[in-house]
Amino acid sequence: MKLWHRVAAIAACSLFIAPAFAQKDFPSKPIMMVVTYPPGGPTDAMARTLAAALKTSLGQPVVVENRAGAGGNIGAEVVARAEPDGYTLMFGTSAPLAINVSLYRKINYDPVKSFTPVIQIGQLPNVLVVNPSVPAKNVNELIAYGKANPGKLTYASSGNGASSHLAGVLFNNVTGTDFQHIPYKGTGPALNDLLGGQVSMTFTDVLTAMPFIKSGKVRALGVTTKARSQALPDVPTVAEQGVPGFDVSVFFGVVAPAGTPAEVVGKLNRAFADALKQPDVRKTLQAQGLEFAPSTTPEQLGSFVKAEVGKWRAVVQKSGAQLD
Repeated sequence: MKLWHRVAAIAACSLFIAPAFAQKDFPSKPIMMVVTYPPGGPTDAMARTLAAALKTSLGQPVVVENRAGAGGNIGAEVVARAEPDGYTLMFGTSAPLAINVSLYRKINYDPVKSFTPVIQIGQLPNVLVVNPSVPAKNVNELIAYGKANPGKLTYASSGNGASSHLAGVLFNNVTGTDFQHIPYKGTGPALNDLLGGQVSMTFTDVLTAMPFIKSGKVRALGVTTKARSQALPDVPTVAEQGVPGFDVSVFFGVVAPAGTPAEVVGKLNRAFADALKQPDVRKTLQAQGLEFAPSTTPEQLGSFVKAEVGKWRAVVQKSGAQLD
């Protein structure tokens, strides 16, 4: 064989050998985990808790980088365009991974095709709370009162297209009620008007609602997830009160760019799973409102995301909400 043929053959082989070695040595440098919201919120806090715990399993730092904006789309696009080598991850939520593809007129990624699922972390349950002036002690009474007084009850949200808005749309759809939507610019203003009696109810996360429930300033009628909340074990779910299948929460999952090698994904999945087993990590995440996912394989997260995309597409279309 001529010399230049040998050189060409060696070079060609190296194209396949180098990535294989890179996968076996993974990780050999710090990993960036993108959070699609600003610092200080619950998503950011959970991501940083996990990032700190992962260093033991991976032997490399996991650096949290906040790329906020457009409801999570900016950070998601960063990860979708990144090199599929396992060194760029997204700590994603329901918005960029399931809702935004239907809510925004244009996004530059696909929540299913643009990412490789790594692991589902858990969910942040929501709870339906009403102002004490509403004469309903449970979900069935609320539905009956709403149907007997059409157009009287209102529900606040943190904005058009927010999960608190879409939860109300879904509730109206499955119960036949017509609670009127009142959008606000954020959770704080919405809760202020609920406490003041300007609106009848809202769907909000358990952690935010807890102090107002305990003080009696609002009444909790139902948790919106399939199972009862660990934080509110005495509050029945909406589903168990005669609204079967009603399931609304903010879910958290870790994804990598599409095309990330299976061996790398496996290492990442095991590292996250190990971190989630640590008692101190679990205690901290539970204090931040997280309820852990029962399924943790990449395939299970992939199937879950596909189902959520379909569910929220129908709800968004019914709501008529569209964002630029």
